[in-house]
Amino acid sequence: MKLFEQQELVIYNSISKTKEKFKPINDGSIGMYVCGPTVYSNVHLGNCRTFLSFDLIFRYLKHLGFKVRYVRNITDAGHLENDADSGEDRIAKKARIEMVEPMEIVQRYTVDFHQTMSLFNALPPSIEPTATGHIIEQIEIIEKIILEGFAYIVNGSVYFDVHKFNETNSYGKLSGRNLEDMVANTRDLAAQSDKKNPQDFALWKKAEPEHIMRWPSPWSQGFPGWHLECTAMSTKYLGKQFDIHGGGMDLKFPHHECEIAQSEAALKTNPVNYWMHANMLTLNGKKMAKSTGNNILPHEIFSGINSILSKAFSPSVTKFFMYQANYRSILDFSNNALIASEKGFNKMMEAFKMLSEISISDECDFDPSAWKQSCYDAMNDDFNSPILIAQLFEAVKIINSAKEGNIKLDQNAITILQDTMQLFIFEVLGLQENLIINTTDDTKLEGAVAILIELRNQARINKDFATSDLIRDQLKVAGINLKDGKDGTSFSLN
Repeated sequence: MKLFEQQELVIYNSISKTKEKFKPINDGSIGMYVCGPTVYSNVHLGNCRTFLSFDLIFRYLKHLGFKVRYVRNITDAGHLENDADSGEDRIAKKARIEMVEPMEIVQRYTVDFHQTMSLFNALPPSIEPTATGHIIEQIEIIEKIILEGFAYIVNGSVYFDVHKFNETNSYGKLSGRNLEDMVANTRDLAAQSDKKNPQDFALWKKAEPEHIMRWPSPWSQGFPGWHLECTAMSTKYLGKQFDIHGGGMDLKFPHHECEIAQSEAALKTNPVNYWMHANMLTLNGKKMAKSTGNNILPHEIFSGINSILSKAFSPSVTKFFMYQANYRSILDFSNNALIASEKGFNKMMEAFKMLSEISISDECDFDPSAWKQSCYDAMNDDFNSPILIAQLFEAVKIINSAKEGNIKLDQNAITILQDTMQLFIFEVLGLQENLIINTTDDTKLEGAVAILIELRNQARINKDFATSDLIRDQLKVAGINLKDGKDGTSFSLN
């Protein structure tokens, strides 16, 4: 019997806004599509949280014994600067500024994305298609939508007719938005002059003379709309209807709303059974944004080279921090939160290693089977990683208490603790040993100084001020000045 036949999984469905018992379309198999990155810049931490949330989901579904086809796309064309179908293509703009080919930008930041996900120990998807690799499929879907009467052609561009669609369908059901309210709150913008209505969205855009990325179509030399690629790729690899569609909360409207409309118009079916959305990260209580400078990149966390954190933190500590909140909750990123996560992470890993040192008794004061099921219960409840982590720390308490001789554990309890902690820490959460990632000589220096700062902090905690002062003074002689602040200790070079 497969594990998924023994465990009842419930998932919060964004479209019904309730938790629902999970039942795949095909017994034992799952199709899951997640919107991937637009590769015009280094992947930021907020994006990483979304992808790590679905890595956790992918890992757990696989552990339960499901055969999972996980498709995550790469957007390498068609994503304009704003959602009103105006502005430059983000990749083409970056290429113009740097005076390189757009595909050089795509290659550079796709590699960065893969490297970052690898450092986080995220599993690769089953299929990772690109928008530019599926132009033909996108054109075919546009032709179907036109044939069904839900799109119109203007000056070589093709637009989806939201108002016509809404006469027989429900546009806005995922986000809970009402079309009449959208109309009332919309200003007529000059950039939307080709559209019948501002709410309509582009399926195909005629390329202006300066637009580098363009392909032939029945309507013009141009490029597909951003929303279209996901409909084309998800249906190609998962079918007209599949189980799970995921992405960041910011994609719910308009991106995912438009995907639903496109699929229903072209394929005459509801495309997805369960919509899942990961919430955003904030930084020191404010929304992360590159434009305001309130932002931090993963490599800046791993190296410690940034103005926000007092030291470097490993990918696993960073991921452990993210998993201490449910994927649907807003999570605030700060130096203190990372320090607390590192302490908790180390405590958990030390307890796991300590299991092999515990004396085995013929008696047992702990019910390991009930505890093991509590770990499954946490993940079965909409992949509730913070509750899972809380259960792992219940095990930490038991292990520490047994080590001190306060409770007794028999061989069965120790075996279940070892196997279950191994499973959930390494296989499901995908955590690794707490290793700082250093990639350059500068980051090696950062890592070495971080170790000395930690040793100094431990000396101060132990009231060994002689050692604490010695570390500070010797570093100063070497040209490294330590500065103690409310958020920890930083350093500068003479």
